[in-house]
Amino acid sequence: QVQLVESGGGLVQAGGSLRLSCAASGRTITSYAMGWFRQAPGKEREFVAAISQGGGRTYYTDSVSGRFTISRDNAKNTVYLQMNSLKSEDTAVYLCAATDRVLLSSSNRPLNYPYWGQGTQVTVSS
Repeated sequence: QVQLVESGGGLVQAGGSLRLSCAASGRTITSYAMGWFRQAPGKEREFVAAISQGGGRTYYTDSVSGRFTISRDNAKNTVYLQMNSLKSEDTAVYLCAATDRVLLSSSNRPLNYPYWGQGTQVTVSS
């Protein structure tokens, strides 16, 4: 029912920054915890970050902790992923997802997210 559209991807030099946006339509995101995942060619979809409905709890995969920040602006119906100190290993298609499940540290799996955007490409040159 909710539609998600990512934007903000592109080509960036290693050490640079990008901010991804996930705009929702159809329904407000106030009912959902939101997550970011990424998928590189030939690899499984990987959890990156998630934020609870109220924004009070966030989770990150170890490889991005300290470099990436997830945030949400419910008034704008938008979720963001601020990516700093980018590395070539961050190159992937980044996908936004939503879930109405309670967000727990153990729930950061693609199977727990029924709603997905189309993805935006992030390429980090070294």
